[in-house]
Amino acid sequence: MATSQKAFPPPLGGLDYLASAILLLDAEYRICYANSAAENLLEATGRALSRRPLRDVMDHSATLQQALGKALANNWSYTGQNVEIRRGKPTARGETLHLNCTVTPMQSPDAPEVCMLMELQPIDQQLRASREERLIEQQQASRELIRNLAHEIKNPLGGIRGAAQLLEHELNNPALREYTQVIIQEADRLQDLMQRLLSPHRATLQAQRMSVHEALERVGSLLKLEFPETLSILRDYDASLPDLTADREQLIQVFLNIARNAAQAMAGKGEIIFRSRSARQVTLARRRFRLAIDVAIIDNGPGIADDLRERMFYPLVSGRPDGTGLGLTLAQSFVQQHQGTIECESRPGHTVFLIRLPLNPFEPAPTESPQ
Repeated sequence: MATSQKAFPPPLGGLDYLASAILLLDAEYRICYANSAAENLLEATGRALSRRPLRDVMDHSATLQQALGKALANNWSYTGQNVEIRRGKPTARGETLHLNCTVTPMQSPDAPEVCMLMELQPIDQQLRASREERLIEQQQASRELIRNLAHEIKNPLGGIRGAAQLLEHELNNPALREYTQVIIQEADRLQDLMQRLLSPHRATLQAQRMSVHEALERVGSLLKLEFPETLSILRDYDASLPDLTADREQLIQVFLNIARNAAQAMAGKGEIIFRSRSARQVTLARRRFRLAIDVAIIDNGPGIADDLRERMFYPLVSGRPDGTGLGLTLAQSFVQQHQGTIECESRPGHTVFLIRLPLNPFEPAPTESPQ
């Protein structure tokens, strides 16, 4: 980024070397100075930030605005934990950021116009790590519930299949046997599904080298068949992405469950974007991976209700009256079998499911060389 708009003498000049984002504000909450970390955080140069009101570069809550006023009026410091802001003006809401914010009133002969020092520390990585821990615990509970459910379903399926076979032998009309064959075939299919749910998870994976774009294109084709006239599907692919090692059928099911939920939430009338990007040096499932692939499924539907967002990955939780509540649970289970993560951000008109998958989830974890 370019250098800040004003060079302060020491000690204020040393703010540019800090890792925390620092903003110096005057009594009208205009920015007098932004260090390099603040420029990076707000994605603007110091010259562009100079003398601009804080509201014009950072959309923040009324609570934070009141805290700034009290800190200035009463000459006391304020600290806020997990403060949510958005880059840009309220009329052009940008990416949501989570920060720890400290405001300190100050008077300095080096900068007499400065009234407040505002320190912003992004905590998105800590929140992501904490959320991942919760998801792992949640998935373990969900997996146990699904296994118990599969066990209870598997037992009567054998009886249904046997009864259909006996009924088929008693039927004199060959045309009627078509119906018993449907019962037998569907029972066999469900038996196979239950067996996969009951088997050790790693053993069910059919890992192979594959293109994530191939899986997304397959999902796009299925959705266009289901919603041929009204659903718009856009692609934003990084064509340079390498193939990854994964179970092709499982990944297709992950992307399909998420995208179909989006299409159904919009009644098939809306826009879904498939986006792929690379991510380097990421920590997933307590392991460090040199390279991962990010797949974002974005829709412009009504969004996910706040009360549902924290529970949507639990089994049997659905936002639709006719929903089974298993689609996202299975998607999360399949992603975690690949050592990946799945996250969601949602507001009306913009919902993003981000699936992050390591390039090779099954390679042995690196070991430290002996000293």
